[in-house]
Amino acid sequence: MNYSARENQTQIEPLSFENTAYAFAYKKDSELKKAHFLFTTMGKQWLLKIGLTLLPIAIKLKIPFTKSIIRNTIFSQFVGGETLEQTTQIAQTLDRFDVKVILDYGAEGGISNEEGFNKVANEFVKVIDYAASQSNIPFISIKITGFARFSLLENMHQLMHDSNNALSEKYLQALNSLSSNEKAEWNGVFERFEKICKHAASKNIGVLVDAEETWIQDPVDALTMLMMEKYNKEKVIVFNTIQLYRHDRLSFLKASFDYSQTHNFCLGVKLVRGAYMEKERARALLLNVPSPIQTDKAATDKDYDEAVDFCLAHYEKMATIVASHNEKSNLLATEIATKCKMPANHPHLHFSQLYGMSDNITFNLAKSGYDVSKYLPFGPIEEVIPYLMRRAQENSSVGGQTGRELGLIKNELKRRKQSG
Repeated sequence: MNYSARENQTQIEPLSFENTAYAFAYKKDSELKKAHFLFTTMGKQWLLKIGLTLLPIAIKLKIPFTKSIIRNTIFSQFVGGETLEQTTQIAQTLDRFDVKVILDYGAEGGISNEEGFNKVANEFVKVIDYAASQSNIPFISIKITGFARFSLLENMHQLMHDSNNALSEKYLQALNSLSSNEKAEWNGVFERFEKICKHAASKNIGVLVDAEETWIQDPVDALTMLMMEKYNKEKVIVFNTIQLYRHDRLSFLKASFDYSQTHNFCLGVKLVRGAYMEKERARALLLNVPSPIQTDKAATDKDYDEAVDFCLAHYEKMATIVASHNEKSNLLATEIATKCKMPANHPHLHFSQLYGMSDNITFNLAKSGYDVSKYLPFGPIEEVIPYLMRRAQENSSVGGQTGRELGLIKNELKRRKQSG
């Protein structure tokens, strides 16, 4: 998957996530000061709340200068551009520091017709072609909700969730329970997904399938497993995303590995903590059903680190992307890899962080010889607004991610000033 030509490279120096010289070497002073201003602003809860409320309205009403303000602030911090071609400059900059790119076309639902779904699928094929033409883009990311009707996925999930059988059996039972029109529509979803995976396999580009809300996740898992079974025979092309803030995902990960072994394919997984926690808890409370979310952060951290340990213990039979902004989890992965005597750039171990965040992790991992990517979304501003709102919300705590980002930026600005 366009892996670096480096052979059996081992870590070249002690890894530290405190080295801001490496972390921000790719940023000019002006860019660093702009990031400082942005994270400071996002740390003001009252201002963020107003912004998140007014932003979608301003976009919808096409209020003058709204897009320009967004483009020059939060958009430029977290998004690669409005078009695929606009990501080129960022990708080339990252490449100079041995950082790879995961391209993500920012389609997050909102489409409800076959023409729109086919257009999104074709866009993913276009992204694959572009990735294959570049030296440092080994993966693309996709969301099945970009080319499948949400309510159809919801119906499939409910039919599957009511069964106690194995995932593949539940999928077939649910499929047979659909109406003739729904079956025809589902076939379209399947064909679009296979078109993407088949093309990716022909171009040697990995496909990372994003996780979705729990009430549509079962059919996403089933489809992804089917594609892995078909396209992960000789190399790992398709990856499923495991959200460890769900209390059932560690057991699902282990069951997925068992299934891959009995069906003779290599499992591909991207490990994340999760992105829909507040929405999931609110829905569970509204419906008076048990929450799918872990009881606390400590439980999430425990399952995440156990998942990393499990995956790397079986690294010869599965490929893992450690997609985390948690420094301890990333460090743990490198320690386990060293213990397992894995080369730093083994093709079954990859790290990833979001563009615009945790540069201290990304660039220091790259400097130590690990394969690491920035997740780089792109798309028209109105289409990536949901993504931008999630980034703003998760960076809103001064004691959390924002505090860490600000501290690192301040340290680097101070270092540069002292060094002249």
